[in-house]
Amino acid sequence: MTAVLRERARAKVNLTLHVRGRRGDGYHDLESLVAFADCADGLSLTPAPALALEVSGPRAAECGGLDDNLVLKAARALGQRVPGLTTGTFELDKHLPAAAGIGGGSADAAAALRLLARANGLGSDDEHVAEAGRITGADVPVCLRSSACIMRGVGEKLAAVTMPPLPAVLINPGVPVATKDVFTALGLKAGDAFGADQRAAAIAWPQSMSAVDWLPAIAAGRNDLEPPALRIQPVIAEVLTRLRESGGCQLARMSGSGATCFGLFSDKASAEHAERAIRALRPPWWVVATTLS
Repeated sequence: MTAVLRERARAKVNLTLHVRGRRGDGYHDLESLVAFADCADGLSLTPAPALALEVSGPRAAECGGLDDNLVLKAARALGQRVPGLTTGTFELDKHLPAAAGIGGGSADAAAALRLLARANGLGSDDEHVAEAGRITGADVPVCLRSSACIMRGVGEKLAAVTMPPLPAVLINPGVPVATKDVFTALGLKAGDAFGADQRAAAIAWPQSMSAVDWLPAIAAGRNDLEPPALRIQPVIAEVLTRLRESGGCQLARMSGSGATCFGLFSDKASAEHAERAIRALRPPWWVVATTLS
């Protein structure tokens, strides 16, 4: 019997996201503290002669056309770099919302690359795997690691950080926000520096494993994409208000280009209570208590 390999594609959360400017090639230079949640999509690989993808789960309908799915894009990119690559049938159990600022598609692609690396005896630091990730999408390299990092440039420069588990609530109000639209609304032209102050350069990330030390450091940052995303989808403001008014919430901010927002809580019980209360108030929203690390 052919062994089935399995991976979890954890949600990515940008705890901070600072735009440094827009390069001459049109890409934006970023600096972001990234953590990962313990909520995830599931992905499996059954080795077979032909590459294929099957999708199920509560959010399967959000995946759109499978030919454009990042799982297949990543697999094809790696196949172009590794002759005779063993592939097969991927089965994606989709739980994370799409176009939500938490890297759902990128996390799926990264999980696919990890599965293919295991199936082909490639190391976790294999350059072919890393290159396939960079080509597939800007968030795929950090999702390949699936652990806390400082991400710089267009996502290709990564520095690992060790941070404590942070109780959190993630909320997506069910409205898609296209990353391209948010960057367009930011309004930078090629060669422009971002007009916001450069506070992030002075943030000293703690060396301790204490949330008491980490929360003020995270609070000293910001998400520069939050204001333009709010103009595109004003409901994000309500999401942030619901989080901030929840007992035990220490900080609320948007992740990535939105519309998902996170709240950091003093303890797991407070996060779970907020999840129940907000779900009851806004049943259509995706609301999950989780832990970031």
